[in-house]
Amino acid sequence: MGIVASAEFCITVREVVMEREKGLFLFIVLNGFLVMSVLASPAVFWEDFRITWADDHIKQTSALDGNAIQLRLDQISGSGFASKKKYLFGRISMKIKLVPGDSAGTVTAFYMNSDTETMRDEVDFEFLGNRSGQPYTVQTNVFAHGKGDREQRVNLWFDPSAEFHTYSILWNHYHIVFSVDNIPIRVYKNNEAKGILYPKSQPMGIYSTLWNADNWATRGGLEKIDWSKAPFNAYYKEFDIEACSIPGGASCPSNTNNWWEGLNYRSLSPVQARNYRWVRLNHMVYDYCTDKSRYPVPPPECLAGI
Repeated sequence: MGIVASAEFCITVREVVMEREKGLFLFIVLNGFLVMSVLASPAVFWEDFRITWADDHIKQTSALDGNAIQLRLDQISGSGFASKKKYLFGRISMKIKLVPGDSAGTVTAFYMNSDTETMRDEVDFEFLGNRSGQPYTVQTNVFAHGKGDREQRVNLWFDPSAEFHTYSILWNHYHIVFSVDNIPIRVYKNNEAKGILYPKSQPMGIYSTLWNADNWATRGGLEKIDWSKAPFNAYYKEFDIEACSIPGGASCPSNTNNWWEGLNYRSLSPVQARNYRWVRLNHMVYDYCTDKSRYPVPPPECLAGI
């Protein structure tokens, strides 16, 4: 498993013709600049992440396709890990294989968090376990300056416990895009111009956990964990981080020439937009913006268009 760490610099050019053998370098022309990303060698998981919870419930295993990190939940404990660094803007992705079978009451999470108690920024993927035969639900949420309660839920259109799938977060000055296998399932736009808070000033660490949430996760807490099915295992691999690590270069957080700030990443492409509409029309099962029992008056970001 590896981590792709960005090393980027810009060169002003008029005409550039350049060749590199074996694809060692990636060249992207953005706004009159040539951005060069060096593809890093694969790194060892334990060098870039740390265990945050129950080290006897996390292990590296080669039993699956390639090395993977296994998280375990049983009646004794859940488990979790976190990045050793924090990041400010970029793209983060992981391949995850979720808990199979009767996973009701469990939650497998992949998220970013600023670790500030009262004014935290956070961007969440939470995979809500199910009774056998029911679809897996992924809940997303966005916290900005301590304000969250922006939940949306989508039923996945495949069995995420059968094999690994890629889950990614693109975070730039324009929007946050949650994607599953490169298909956008949620877009949270930067509407600061309309007075709506947006996470942009606090670096965030990367976290993953597997834990007991049967008080709310499956059918609002009606479905409890069947501990006779324990232990519950989830697997992670291929952690890709293309982002500004903090502390880093002085221009890193504000440098709009980083590839994730480029024109192609400020809005969805036509193909992405079609896929996004397909997900919203066919697989969305909850949107806080339309929950009139919670919000008789829709939150301002809903009216602004998220």
